[in-house]
Amino acid sequence: MKNASPVSRWFGLLVLCVAGLWLGGCGALTLTLGAPQRGLDEAVVHTEPGHRGNKIAVIDITGVIVNADRPGLLSAGENPVSLLHEKLEKAANDRSVKAIVLRLNTPGGGVTASDLMYREVRRFRERSDKPVVALGMDVMASGGYYVACGADAIVAQPTSVVGSIGVIAQTVSVKPALERWGIASEAIVSGPNKAMGSPLEHMSDEHRALLQGLVDDFYERFATLVKTRRPGITEERFAEVTDGRVVSGDRALTLGLVDQVGDIYDAAALAKSLAGIERARLVIYHRPLDYAPSPYAAAPHAPTTGTQINLAQVNLPGSALSAGGDWPVGFYYLWRPAF
Repeated sequence: MKNASPVSRWFGLLVLCVAGLWLGGCGALTLTLGAPQRGLDEAVVHTEPGHRGNKIAVIDITGVIVNADRPGLLSAGENPVSLLHEKLEKAANDRSVKAIVLRLNTPGGGVTASDLMYREVRRFRERSDKPVVALGMDVMASGGYYVACGADAIVAQPTSVVGSIGVIAQTVSVKPALERWGIASEAIVSGPNKAMGSPLEHMSDEHRALLQGLVDDFYERFATLVKTRRPGITEERFAEVTDGRVVSGDRALTLGLVDQVGDIYDAAALAKSLAGIERARLVIYHRPLDYAPSPYAAAPHAPTTGTQINLAQVNLPGSALSAGGDWPVGFYYLWRPAF
């Protein structure tokens, strides 16, 4: 390949990588030519005898909640808010679907994106009159718990991480480092607060107070939602559960954050009870060519257009949120350690 063109060398390296992964048994190759279908297929992942055609739809919310595409390596991504809307629409329009289990494995995300998802869940419930049961998996924290509050009942695995009710706005200042290297920055602004939160400036007391006011407003919205949707939380414990801490699923039950501990089958049983049915099939919505063999099947992969080659799954949370780095400016219902 000494005299090969750059394109030829790149293609050769790609072929070698694919061959190595394939022969080593640790990789997978997916090649899609042309524009694939973007509709949702349905997979039956569990069947109970005597179901009479009744279905319980399992709908996943996984990863950081953002109202933007979450791309992966060498593949396009999906907007989680848009995908949730699409799945809820499919469940609402299917008369055989009697209830849904909203399976959450998320540390939360953007304030607005979390609120949008919550509203989608409530709109589905009011329009379809079909019960919704939220199920917390590894993590159901912050914005994830915000979305779960839209359900009729919340179930958590005993080992789930639940809570983190609060708001965070992360800022960083690189000005001291710039000054050390003799680099000066100056912003030309239209008003004294226009550069508020800029990483090129020191945070003033006035700017900190303004940002704190926004955080307090968003926190009040979250706390009010929890108080309204989770009346089982006592006044004595309300301050404890809304101070930003996370707890286990078992502890969340004691505090009133969830109604029950259990797994996917327990959540489905509760959904059937709320829907007034005894037997049902569990179904999962997925994109064409995705494989869903059981109720534990992962959330569907994202569709792409054109040619797609997936060599490995790589999560890039920074690029999913902003091209500017791992922690873009904004306000979040987010449990930071999980991010």
